[in-house]
Amino acid sequence: MADGQVKGFLVEKDTAGYDARRIDGKGSLRAVWQAHITFTDLRVPEANRLPRANSFKDTGRVLAGTRNAVAWAALGHATAAYEIAVAYCTQRRQFGKPLVSFQIVQDRLVKMLAEICSMQLYCLRLGRHMEKGRLTDTITAIAKMHNTRKARQIIAEARDLLGGNGILLDFHVMRHMADIEAIHTYEGTETIQTLIVGRDITGVGAFA
Repeated sequence: MADGQVKGFLVEKDTAGYDARRIDGKGSLRAVWQAHITFTDLRVPEANRLPRANSFKDTGRVLAGTRNAVAWAALGHATAAYEIAVAYCTQRRQFGKPLVSFQIVQDRLVKMLAEICSMQLYCLRLGRHMEKGRLTDTITAIAKMHNTRKARQIIAEARDLLGGNGILLDFHVMRHMADIEAIHTYEGTETIQTLIVGRDITGVGAFA
């Protein structure tokens, strides 16, 4: 654009120069179709410009909302894995007694729960900021970074507590382990989230 600002446009799929091909071979979020999109000398009419998409700051507001959703999704995956681990360790018996009767198992389950509580507090704070119209890049970036990182740790603990059964799809933990890898990456990697927060607290952008 003449003003050098990022804009948003709706591109019709039959537009000349537009090519979208499904990405196959994914090991994560396999129920979601994603595409590799290529634009070749593509022109979009002014009528297809999206309203209120006049700069990268407007894009940032969209990303703030989607990163909020990712933080919640990570909490969901972590909670599911934790609940599976508790149920499994309650039912599974070793040396004549259930796994939950062993001190080290209880220690691991309690630490998993403590991390989930911290994730819940991030999500609660996000919700309150959203209600007041104060959702920012910084708060969503740190929440997304924190929750996806903790979810990966919690799911790994759950997989370990299930032993060999942890890799079986019947117990679902492996599904959560695969899907959290995509969630950890999309809407900006952990490194990008770190730089967003770092720029805010230091006043110095370190992206380049």
